[in-house]
Amino acid sequence: MNRVSILVCSLLALSGSVPVAWCQLVYTGGGPGTIESQVAALDFGELRMRSQEKAKKAREEAELKAKAALVDSGTVSVLDLSAPPKAVKEYNNGVTLLRSQHSPEAIPHLQKSLELYPKFVSALNALGMAYSDTDDNANAKVQFEKALTLDDKFARPIMNLGRLSIAQNDYESAERYFQRAALLRPTDIDVLTALAYSQDSNHHYEEAIQTVERIHLRAHKGMGNAHYISASAALALNQPEVVERELTFFLQEDPSNPLAPDARHNLAVLQQNRALVAGQNAAANARNIQLANEAKASLANSARLKAEVDALGDEASQPCAGCELQASVADGSALAHGPVVADIPRTPIAASGNSYTIRKVVDEVALFFSVSSHGRMVDDLKLSQIRIQDDGKAPQKILLFTPQSKLPLRVALLVDTSGSVHERFGFEKHSAANFLEQLLTNPSDLAFVAGFSNAPNVVQDFTSSHDSLTNGIESLKNEGGTALFDAVSFACGKLAAYPEGDRVAKVLVVLSDGVDNSSHTTLRHAISDAETSGVTVYTISTKDTGGAKTEADKVLEELAERSGGEALFPQDSEALHRSFDKLRDIIRSRYLIAYRPADFEPNGKYRQISVIATKNGSRLQVHARKGYHARVAAPGAF
Repeated sequence: MNRVSILVCSLLALSGSVPVAWCQLVYTGGGPGTIESQVAALDFGELRMRSQEKAKKAREEAELKAKAALVDSGTVSVLDLSAPPKAVKEYNNGVTLLRSQHSPEAIPHLQKSLELYPKFVSALNALGMAYSDTDDNANAKVQFEKALTLDDKFARPIMNLGRLSIAQNDYESAERYFQRAALLRPTDIDVLTALAYSQDSNHHYEEAIQTVERIHLRAHKGMGNAHYISASAALALNQPEVVERELTFFLQEDPSNPLAPDARHNLAVLQQNRALVAGQNAAANARNIQLANEAKASLANSARLKAEVDALGDEASQPCAGCELQASVADGSALAHGPVVADIPRTPIAASGNSYTIRKVVDEVALFFSVSSHGRMVDDLKLSQIRIQDDGKAPQKILLFTPQSKLPLRVALLVDTSGSVHERFGFEKHSAANFLEQLLTNPSDLAFVAGFSNAPNVVQDFTSSHDSLTNGIESLKNEGGTALFDAVSFACGKLAAYPEGDRVAKVLVVLSDGVDNSSHTTLRHAISDAETSGVTVYTISTKDTGGAKTEADKVLEELAERSGGEALFPQDSEALHRSFDKLRDIIRSRYLIAYRPADFEPNGKYRQISVIATKNGSRLQVHARKGYHARVAAPGAF
């Protein structure tokens, strides 16, 4: 026993706090009664208490994550998380009875849960279902509407209002409800299937086909009926090719369905008729198609376009087209597109007059990419399933990995208004307006619309208003030549100049036939402007003929693919709708990975990017830009 322990024990004995005999025991080193053993016990107790507090905190964090996952999945309303235990118990009792088809017995339990917690949204929804099961549709509707009033972001009561409308043969109301639910749950197969059914029943056949196309792009096991709905809609539109395609999908996905025999019979009839009609129409159409194609081919394969495409060469071997400009504005003296490798600025942006200047260069790469498997988008990957290399090396540090759906969107829609695309112009405007309405789903999303012929013309500046964007698109008129490259450069600059305080996703959608006969800038500089401003370009061709790939087609491909986007070639009005739907899903399913590249040097050289994504041991298809030119350091820059 040490001197301090003896002294402490003696003082305690003198004060009468402990017996003298106890001190003697302590002095002789007497086992668990020693001060050393008591202190050790206290230390152990403190460690145990800290461990318990840490475990409690971990449990609380796990519980919060689990609750958030329930809300995100649409299983419960955010208000349900505050329900007291007694209310939850009554709700569970009611739901158990409801599932076992004892709806009348479920009603009192659900009513009791609402007495205990009036804001129990799921209880209101379940009570509405119980009333519906007992054919009390009036009370059912009241409960669903109460649930919707409490939480208009919870899709389940909206879906049930739609189902109630179908039961009453009110397909118009049903379609509105299902459209509203689809905005909240755009990837929910049950929601989309119900929407397609209501659209078909409401004679909105084209919309029904488009909705089923969205379903087909995603995993939809057990939902083959959606293709039968699409076949029914296509039959009403007298589109036998679509009917045949959808019935084929239906039989592939659900061959034992009770409707399968009818589908096989209809397929056999369609195949017989197709051969007959093809022979009759071939001779009549051949001459008209030949004349139209000859006229367009002269523009789409002009010497000017060929020279522009040939001048691009291999991206890695080309010098940086905008590096001189970057170096000259690195001190913040003029409008900058942003650092080449930081296509989404992390530093403050200062306004000066009508321009915005990035004040400091940050050597980060912010890369957007999409992933698909057999034509269907994959939107649930984790960072551990992504492998990236920059200039042949793993990044020095991963700074961020997130689904793009968590970022605000900045969209530029460029519509070719030149005389070369006049045949389907009205239909294209309608499709483009519908595309923006379905793409911009968050209040923070913004878009602007510009037409272009000889020069770009902004008909609606940045806004989140669907009505304003639609009005802007409808105001576009056909006229003039085609300055595609100038319009792309303009749109990229406008997207880059918009003041942002945080990360955003910048997307340019170009609707054009790819012809350019009036631009002052070059294709190469237009692509460079997209790279330096961090804009991903997607192009949709407006040409309505097939055949060999033209120089104009190559222009659209180069604009898109070199920025990490895609070029779509729909060729007809029906396919144009599907292309816009596909593009919407691609954009919304993208990922953002931000990283600091290893061994980075501001020398203007091209740095190749490689992205590999895997899931369940299979390698997936990745769409991303292939690389970038490193920025060039300004003289004296830090």
